[in-house]
Amino acid sequence: MTGTDPATGRLAGPTIQEQTRQAVANCLAVLEAGGAGYDDVVEVGVLLADPADFAGLNEEYARAFPTDPPTRYVARLGVEPPGVLVSIRMTAMTS
Repeated sequence: MTGTDPATGRLAGPTIQEQTRQAVANCLAVLEAGGAGYDDVVEVGVLLADPADFAGLNEEYARAFPTDPPTRYVARLGVEPPGVLVSIRMTAMTS
């Protein structure tokens, strides 16, 4: 998921915080549609356009997972659409 607002089809904003917040919300919507939530997430994959945005990413990530965050990897985006700063993937397990 990228930081694209599904209502407008546009990026949530130009900052890593705005795009991360929206990408996380987009992931949560998919999780909930499948009967899961943040507590079911076991792994998160993050692709960043610029590694310098890591601190801003962490600000928003900590809001979604304030305690006991799932395993996470972060890598650099190779080729990104214009303006896209972050892409997030969450894997969840439910019983």
